[in-house]
Amino acid sequence: MPKNFQITQLNVYGPTSIGEKGSIDVDGRQIRIRRIQLEEDPGRLIYEGASERTAITLVDYNRAGTPLVEIVTEPDFDNPRQVRIFLNILSDLLENLNVADPSLEGAMRADANVSIEGGARVEVKNIGSFHDLEKAIHFETTRQESLKERSIPITQETRHWDDKRKITISSRAKEEDEDYRYIIEADIPMISMNEGTIQAWKASMPESISSKKQRYVTKYGIPAQVADVLSSDKYYSDLFEQAHNDTNAKEIANLITTDMMGLIDTREKRQQSKITPKHLADLAEMVRNGKVTRSSAKSVLQEIVKTGTDVFEIVQRTGLGKISDEGEISKVVEAVIAEEPVAVQQARENPQTINYLVGKVMQRTKGKADPQITLALLKEKIGAP
Repeated sequence: MPKNFQITQLNVYGPTSIGEKGSIDVDGRQIRIRRIQLEEDPGRLIYEGASERTAITLVDYNRAGTPLVEIVTEPDFDNPRQVRIFLNILSDLLENLNVADPSLEGAMRADANVSIEGGARVEVKNIGSFHDLEKAIHFETTRQESLKERSIPITQETRHWDDKRKITISSRAKEEDEDYRYIIEADIPMISMNEGTIQAWKASMPESISSKKQRYVTKYGIPAQVADVLSSDKYYSDLFEQAHNDTNAKEIANLITTDMMGLIDTREKRQQSKITPKHLADLAEMVRNGKVTRSSAKSVLQEIVKTGTDVFEIVQRTGLGKISDEGEISKVVEAVIAEEPVAVQQARENPQTINYLVGKVMQRTKGKADPQITLALLKEKIGAP
């Protein structure tokens, strides 16, 4: 049976939490972290039922006593969207530090305290995802504003999120701090850490996401937006780190963010994927050397993810190697020009629209025609600038 009380770190009798006074930047706004503390999970409440009349509450003790980390922020959010962005950034940080796997169900949960000006603080719980948290905060803010407009008092309480109806429902009156009746846990001694130990831990920490992003941009010339996406996802960042060198880094970053992320977009697909860093390095080298087009590279990636077959073997077997013969490409170009007279005229008047014709050539050659040769031949044959 549960022991009827919960152990938690709290700075009631001095600084005992494992962290405090941090911050995370969200769209240029500093979201302050009040404290990070260890505590144990007492279990959870599960609310079921189609309406308040038929609602029941189940108590799940399976996690009782399990240790967890609680991160408490200051009330620095202006809107629900900022909350979701903050949680996504925090999730990436924790995964990068190897202290959590956010993809596992229940590994990260979030509650929210919502209050409008002049109103009481309302805690919203029982939220299954970051997107649902955003919706719950939006609903609760709207509900409180509606009560205020009608001069109805907003009471301090705990409400739970009804995922089916997308509303919050009153659960219980919210206790004040004194109602928790905090006492020192006599069986857990105080632990002091010397500065040398702390510095050793800091030195052994993984490279931060912001540092990775900066390195990708400055050292390899990867666009900031691509570097941001790549550095934020530990799975893809680890692949990049093991596959790249000083010459192929930019191409590997493009392969991962442009093609791979669409192919392996769930935890299950990542677990089933056969791709290795060597696959990526070999494919990037073939693209750089002009042996495979970027379009064909995506087809090669699809095969690698499923079978793990060697890159060179796939290209040879499927005939996905780049077509660089001008005579062969010229025949396809002439056929496309004959079929697309309107597009040809538009390309003569507006050179930017010639990409449509390039796409038609690539479509006919299944992405194998050399894009630069194709573009040059098209310009020459239709007289485009």
